[in-house]
Amino acid sequence: MAASTSIADLQIHRFPAYISRLPPCTKVLILATVLASVVDLTSIFDIQGWGALIPDKVSIFSAHRANTYPFIHAGIISALFNIATSTPLIQRFEAQYGTLTALALFFGPLSTFPAFLYVLIDRLVLHTNATLMGSSVWTFLLLGLETARNRKTNPHLALGPYRVPTWALLLFVVVCTEALVPSTSLTGHLCGAAVGYACGLGLIKWLCPPEKVLRWLETKLSLRRRLPHYASVDQKAYGRFGVLPTSGGGGSAEKGVELGPV
Repeated sequence: MAASTSIADLQIHRFPAYISRLPPCTKVLILATVLASVVDLTSIFDIQGWGALIPDKVSIFSAHRANTYPFIHAGIISALFNIATSTPLIQRFEAQYGTLTALALFFGPLSTFPAFLYVLIDRLVLHTNATLMGSSVWTFLLLGLETARNRKTNPHLALGPYRVPTWALLLFVVVCTEALVPSTSLTGHLCGAAVGYACGLGLIKWLCPPEKVLRWLETKLSLRRRLPHYASVDQKAYGRFGVLPTSGGGGSAEKGVELGPV
């Protein structure tokens, strides 16, 4: 009993350090989700009515819903669960593609594409007008992305005498989530997974912001120096989380010290 308690205390003590080491975009997304949940708890403002994705209420005058719904949850338990499941995936994505790229995509296409697909399916096929909200859409989107990227190295899973396509495992996880977790959206999760899989196949690679513009912003705003654990767009030159300037020797930035694990 004492040993299990000490292990729990150790994990709790390590949690603030883990949060502090998260790259900037991941922190911003978590903070926005927490703030939305706090506003929802206070009942000062009907944030669900304002920002959730409700198909019949989506129009040119309420297009913000396609960007705000991932930050809004049906309750604090749902918000905490989705933060816990999506944070490692978002952190991995940001570390691979850069902080500015992640910010542009999560506040843009990685939210709006699943939203538009969901609204299209609901209006043309389902006609349920079911509300969609929660960052679980990002979770399945990023799982779909990883599944598509790994399709060449692991195209099948061996289950006894059967060979199951890797993408079928993603569908199995979506269906199990729908069955085990109450008040989840099967359609929303499928839309997220579909967009993520398309991203992994490179079908919507054109959505990424131009690297020249992002590099110019990084240099102009000195983001690698100002933001701790900032993930550079140019990872060949600056490593996974930028570099620290070296002292002496006249070395270039490419020979600096990396700010995070490789």
